[in-house]
Amino acid sequence: RAEAITEYPQVLQNVAVGRMDDLPDARRVWDEVAEVESELGENGRVLVRASGTEPVVRIMVEAPSEDVARSYADRLAEVAKAALAKGWSYSIGASPAAA
Repeated sequence: RAEAITEYPQVLQNVAVGRMDDLPDARRVWDEVAEVESELGENGRVLVRASGTEPVVRIMVEAPSEDVARSYADRLAEVAKAALAKGWSYSIGASPAAA
């Protein structure tokens, strides 16, 4: 049986951090991720992970609109910056092609 998959706009942010090893225990970050996931409900998703190749935390948010996804990604980036120190980020926005 085929399930319908809803594609949402996706925003990626890479946040430079001073202490990547602290991400697994960064309670403020994971509490904020849980809050964003709760707010999105079934209308999006969040992925936060440490890069394996550079000192950044990668944040990906999918939401019903690119503006909503960017807002949540910005919010998570600010919390990650504060919790893990350092201080710059860059983002990549990509909307799926209309089906």
